[in-house]
Amino acid sequence: MKQMSFADAEYAGKRKQTRRERFLIEMDQVVPWKGLIALIEPYYPKGEGGRPAYPLLAMLRVHLMQNWFGYSDPAMEESLYETTILRQFAGLHLDRIPDETTILNFRRLLAHSTPSGHPA
Repeated sequence: MKQMSFADAEYAGKRKQTRRERFLIEMDQVVPWKGLIALIEPYYPKGEGGRPAYPLLAMLRVHLMQNWFGYSDPAMEESLYETTILRQFAGLHLDRIPDETTILNFRRLLAHSTPSGHPA
């Protein structure tokens, strides 16, 4: 288990649950994660021969948060650094956050892939 950062420790000690936090808890319960992962996985790069790929579930969660909260690619990257609840929802840690280009590439992968293999 990773050591908790100061930001994570401070966050864990807070008392009030925010609307954003309640929303993410609800989305965690209602989004069909396994089904979505099964649809995307055949198209998701494995990270072979380069830097390791981010976990598909983490990238999907980042993508959905970006849409839910209306973030641009650079704003999503910055928000992951700044906001503990967003990192926790995505299952990411401060030592490895996807940059804006990685976020853009994932969005493009989703936009240009369909289950039939043809461009959308």
